[in-house]
Amino acid sequence: MIKEHYGYIIMDAAYLAILPGFAIMLTVYAFNLLAIGLRDAFDVKSQNISV
Repeated sequence: MIKEHYGYIIMDAAYLAILPGFAIMLTVYAFNLLAIGLRDAFDVKSQNISV
């Protein structure tokens, strides 16, 4: 998506290249948050079980 609009970075319509980059960044961040949540949910070593 960014490569298709690379010429617009130099021209006046830079938002055509920035918006897809921002969408990719948000997608990567969402997967990162999901991975952290799953790691915390299934981490057996850090659970303190007092018997």
